Amino acid sequence: AATWARVASLIGTCRLNAVNPEAYVAATLRKILDQHMQTDIDTLMPWNFGK
Repeated sequence: AATWARVASLIGTCRLNAVNPEAYVAATLRKILDQHMQTDIDTLMPWNFGK
């Protein structure tokens, strides 16, 4: 139940920010795999996606 709550929250946040949840998750995972700097975590938030 906790995992589903996290996923639902992420999807809801994406929708509130007019972001495609599937595209957001794919891009975010790609950035993490490409060694995204932990200090730049704010750039991975849904409200910053596509900027």
